[in-house]
Amino acid sequence: MKLIDKQYIETPCYGINKMTQWLHRQGHSVNHKRVRRLMRQMGLEAVYPHKKRSFSIPNKQHKIYPYLLRNVQIEQADQVWSTDITYIRMYHGWVYLTAIMDWFSRYVLSWEVSVTLESDFCIEALKQALSFGKPQVFNTDQGSQFTSIEFTKILLDAGVQISMDGKGRAFDNIFVERLWRTVKYEEVFLRDYQTVSEARYYLGRYFEFYNNERLHETLGYNTPAEVYGVAVGTLVTLRAPSVPTALIHGDESTLETPVFCLDNG
Repeated sequence: MKLIDKQYIETPCYGINKMTQWLHRQGHSVNHKRVRRLMRQMGLEAVYPHKKRSFSIPNKQHKIYPYLLRNVQIEQADQVWSTDITYIRMYHGWVYLTAIMDWFSRYVLSWEVSVTLESDFCIEALKQALSFGKPQVFNTDQGSQFTSIEFTKILLDAGVQISMDGKGRAFDNIFVERLWRTVKYEEVFLRDYQTVSEARYYLGRYFEFYNNERLHETLGYNTPAEVYGVAVGTLVTLRAPSVPTALIHGDESTLETPVFCLDNG
């Protein structure tokens, strides 16, 4: 799963057959049935402009809102926020990560992890983000976590317009897709999380770095916090789950110092 996850980031166009052949070239004797099972388990599918596999499974009983952002110019902070879910591998097993991002500044307003795909962790991340402000438009995919009455009611009660990606559209939520690539290359692939608490700890440190220190070429080599803070007129700090108490007050001698990169992302 680790090899498949990393190669998928390199070549998201690889489907089951190509991924199987690539694994053969790496010296792994594996058949396409096993690769299919693992890729489905991780929510991975070859990316094409018209097709995208998502961890978010649609619920036909839920209302689907139209996509509101086609040809829209993003000109200010809090104009559009969006969210998604991705798979984070650990040494044993995996967790699911959701994050809410401001499109204009690329600022990560909140994030959460969960060992299941129930909607609770998505709702918690949404509440955290809205406790600091609100966007004009909130964009998601059509997964049941985001179309649920519990999730959409929070947005509607806050007076936020809801936008949902077109079914199977790979690039309607491209900014969060790029965030996942960055998080995996600069943090997840550098270590093997032993526990969920360790994953939360290191992800928390990474998002603090990402928001407050990582330079973005597309932001004029400013940080997301600088752009978001200037745009809304106040300085901002990381809005994310607290680091587990045991990792704050306990012995961190077994936890490696994070290694981060300043690049052109």
